Amino acid sequence: MTATPVPYRVVANRPETTDTRTIELRPAGEALPDFAPGRFAMLYAFGVGEIPVSVAGLRDGTLTHTIRGVGAVSRALCAARPGTEVGVRGPFGTGWDLPAAAGRDLLVVAGGIGLAPLRPLVHAALAAPRAYGRLNVLIGARTPEDLLYRDELPGWARPYRGVTVDRPAPAWTGRVGVVTSLLDEAEFTPATTTAFVCGPEVMIRATARELLHRGVPARHIRVSLERNMHCATGHCGHCQLGPLLLCRDGPVVGHDRAEPLLAVREL
Repeated sequence: MTATPVPYRVVANRPETTDTRTIELRPAGEALPDFAPGRFAMLYAFGVGEIPVSVAGLRDGTLTHTIRGVGAVSRALCAARPGTEVGVRGPFGTGWDLPAAAGRDLLVVAGGIGLAPLRPLVHAALAAPRAYGRLNVLIGARTPEDLLYRDELPGWARPYRGVTVDRPAPAWTGRVGVVTSLLDEAEFTPATTTAFVCGPEVMIRATARELLHRGVPARHIRVSLERNMHCATGHCGHCQLGPLLLCRDGPVVGHDRAEPLLAVREL
């Protein structure tokens, strides 16, 4: 880990939705240590500020991040054209630990931009089909226009990839409803399944509750939690969730640890 941003250069910037873009970064000098799926970086827009962003892709030294422009820093990063230098710190936090799920069915459940940190996990699972059981990818979005990685999604169907939206467009012919409604179509054996869940906190709680009801053990439900991260080194305390500092002890934790904390409204 480093407290000083390392210069990376934007090599690609493409739109995902009206307010979300995916940027690819390559080191302008010495590269940072390898990231793992589920971990995050602190991205610094020079002259504007710094925010935490999950890694959405890992390939040949290139870091991929999908960013929704909702504040000054995120909008500056979304506007960064190829050739722009940004600062990067990391890697930080815990990862999905996909190798620990070897031999088990995989259930990936994403809500909204929560699909971004799950994308490299899906890529890793697809690249090693014999290492795991059945792969199911369940995706929820507010509208069809809010879906990420639309060109990639058809290739993720092994054995099941389902997509649902809250509010359909006139031409939408797919599912409408919450993402947990897709569980009935997924192919998995609960006792030997590892689930990976990321999205809004209300969606995480609802999904984990349904998975527990179906028999997936809490320790095999991995959730990615979000709090206000500032330093990313466990010193400022802004990302505290009970006894956890999510920049250090998270963002990915087992639901057996997360459940009693998420049940406390003040946390």
